[in-house]
Amino acid sequence: MVKLNMSWLIRLIKGVIIALGFILPGVSGGVLAAILGIYERMLSFLAHIRRNFKADFFYFLPVGIGGILGIGLLSRPLEFLLAHYQVIVLWGFAGAIVGSLPALWQEAESQSQRDKIDWSWLIGTFVASLVILYRMPYIFGTLPANFVTFILAGALIALGVLIPGLSPSNLLLILGLYSPMLIGFKNFDLLNVFLPITIGGILAVLLFAKSMEYLLEHHHSRVFHFILGIVSASTILILVPNNQSAESISYDGSNLLTLVLAVIFTVLGLWLGLWMSKLEERYK
Repeated sequence: MVKLNMSWLIRLIKGVIIALGFILPGVSGGVLAAILGIYERMLSFLAHIRRNFKADFFYFLPVGIGGILGIGLLSRPLEFLLAHYQVIVLWGFAGAIVGSLPALWQEAESQSQRDKIDWSWLIGTFVASLVILYRMPYIFGTLPANFVTFILAGALIALGVLIPGLSPSNLLLILGLYSPMLIGFKNFDLLNVFLPITIGGILAVLLFAKSMEYLLEHHHSRVFHFILGIVSASTILILVPNNQSAESISYDGSNLLTLVLAVIFTVLGLWLGLWMSKLEERYK
């Protein structure tokens, strides 16, 4: 019973962490789900809702509760922390991602030995992601925040879960929907924000979940090396200023204390990532 309760609690915590992928720039909910070891089962559940519905529903129930709690509880402090301690927060989270990369690296080779094509996917995706993600603010404009555009936001959030490495918050920042979404989450605006985002998320799941499941079943190693390339590139870009994006990281006003705290929180984040990976292996 204690082990069962601990497993339930860990899945609740995982849901809270995955929620960060919905609201933290540079982070993918799908990557966090993959790092935390629940991505493939989640994808199978979304692609085949009626198959093993009862078992999967109760397995993901604490994850869903944690996700809702994460969005509701973290939006307000995240808005404050990013406004006042942006450098420290983003460096800390980058550390957590780096700490989780060894587990993702092992998963990439869990079903077949790494080969030259895998390396090509990894290096090619890394380079392409660096260029494309950095250049996005130069390519896209901004959109007005309304019911229709929040449906688009919901679809992007769902794709961020279905496609590990895709950061919906980055795209929402570029499109000008990130701040309105965060304010809506913070205020629990059910009608104008949560509802259209839910609609968009459901539509994206219905359209793309089975395709991602097929790719993982038939090209597991390629997909995870693709993920590794995007994760590595997006983690670097979290820490690189971009003058074309109003909400990218800025080192203006940083002092020695900021740098010291950034290093400390990077180390703490690294430890957290490694610790969560070990917990996953224990309760997997």
